[in-house]
Amino acid sequence: MDLQILWFVIVAFFWSGYFLLEGFDFGVGMLLPFLPRSEAERGVMLQSIGPVWDGNETWLVVAGGATFAAFPAWYGSMFSGYYIALVLVLVCLIVRVVSFEWRAQSTSPRWRTTWMWANTLGSFGASLIWGVGLSALLYGVPLDSNGDFTGTFWDLFHPYTVLTGIAVVALFAFHGATFLTLRTTGDLYARASRTARLLSIPAVALAAAFLIWTVAVAVDRNDKDVFPPVLPAVIGIAALVVAVNLVGRRSGWAFATTALGTVAAVATLFTSLYPRVMVSAPNFGNSLTVGNASSAHYTLAVMSVVALIVTPLVLLYQGWTYHVFRQRLGGDLRAQPER
Repeated sequence: MDLQILWFVIVAFFWSGYFLLEGFDFGVGMLLPFLPRSEAERGVMLQSIGPVWDGNETWLVVAGGATFAAFPAWYGSMFSGYYIALVLVLVCLIVRVVSFEWRAQSTSPRWRTTWMWANTLGSFGASLIWGVGLSALLYGVPLDSNGDFTGTFWDLFHPYTVLTGIAVVALFAFHGATFLTLRTTGDLYARASRTARLLSIPAVALAAAFLIWTVAVAVDRNDKDVFPPVLPAVIGIAALVVAVNLVGRRSGWAFATTALGTVAAVATLFTSLYPRVMVSAPNFGNSLTVGNASSAHYTLAVMSVVALIVTPLVLLYQGWTYHVFRQRLGGDLRAQPER
């Protein structure tokens, strides 16, 4: 049982890393049509995430792989039941990846505009679907007595899951804007700061609504007490409120607090979900749990050894990558903002 809990925490950690890092990538992509005033500034925005976006997507691969190996029943039910949603996410991610490469193949304004919107729509679509899909795990989906998904694509959509999707989009856009205040200079930095301030209030309001509603759903539909889900929810709301006051003044701390708020949102969802990994509705007794969805003890033990060796190396390498590409971009260094 201890290894099952450990791997549930590890899966949650990987999803937190994905939302934290890919979140600002998606946010920058969503801001491409609105924030820059020239193609050169749009190029700077893409350059700010260019060296890291593909490494950030590795967290999704690792999260999916860890779920498959540690909780095969969860993986099977979720990936079969979410088939259409995951195909749509895959299309969004592919279009987005292609846009990075193909945009630079021509200087035609129409060509570049097309791939700019491809990046924006791919970032928006993936963010929205991830929010809907992950929150549906907690709200409940139709499962039979074998734990197999028996519903349709539309069973993922409820007022709570739709709000979560919208909140994730807003939070990622806010997170992306604070990232740009950390990585740009001059006029682009000033506009990124203004954009972050404009996004801050709706993003915090939507995120707070999602976090509060998540705790309520956990109590109502997953037989949970208010504590511990309320703890990461309070931390997330507090971090995002602090971020509102830091935007435009302390770029580093503003980004750190939106990062903390993003991680706290994922932590709230997974804390609300445990000990189940997929809530069944309307037949709650068919829910998949950490216990009945996991691999054998030996498999989890071997995986734990591998994770203990590999995960620190991956973290060190990605940390080194961010350190190498930490310089601000934009060419105007006269007003270097505070970190």
